[in-house]
Amino acid sequence: MKALGRRWRWTGVLVLASLLVAGCGGGERQDADEPSGTFPVNVVKATFPTKQRLAQHAQLQIAVRNAGDKTVPNVAVTVESGATDQTAEASAFAEASQQPGLASSSRPVWVLDAGPKGGITAYTNTWSLGPLRPRRTKTFIWNVTAVKPGVHAIKYKVAGGLDGKAKAVVAGRNEEPAGTFTVNISNRPADARVGGNGQVIVTPQ
Repeated sequence: MKALGRRWRWTGVLVLASLLVAGCGGGERQDADEPSGTFPVNVVKATFPTKQRLAQHAQLQIAVRNAGDKTVPNVAVTVESGATDQTAEASAFAEASQQPGLASSSRPVWVLDAGPKGGITAYTNTWSLGPLRPRRTKTFIWNVTAVKPGVHAIKYKVAGGLDGKAKAVVAGRNEEPAGTFTVNISNRPADARVGGNGQVIVTPQ
């Protein structure tokens, strides 16, 4: 994987994260001493609704199975927009705006409500779930809310680690495990009502 993700540009965030890790008795980089090698995997599940509405909650799921005989060092998934004007400043579930004078060119298509539990990394669009033993499966789950109408593409790609040395490949083929969802977000908001337990229930029409 040539470009795994995008590093946070805010030094203060990295400093704070380092202090927190150090306070927990760690301080070692997630990609420290990552072994080199090729690790065959299969994406056994990849789902994301292709028709959505504004304010509708949706879930992206990517399940990765280790198809080889060696443990994948740190299975990771990168999510990015499939827009043609994508730049290094757009984060996951967002597209890059070409409007000049913006503090950040990244404009969300979906708001990320929750990412894979325990999967946060130093990248804005990459999550990792640690070692993946042979014949085992780990599932990445993102909960998002659509905020921009139109037809949008979401791409995902799987890696064996965060440093680029542990490369994931499709089992039986020398290619990167990856895929794309094309999603049509209607500008008509989803219907919402309050259920008996007080929770908001969104019903797309």
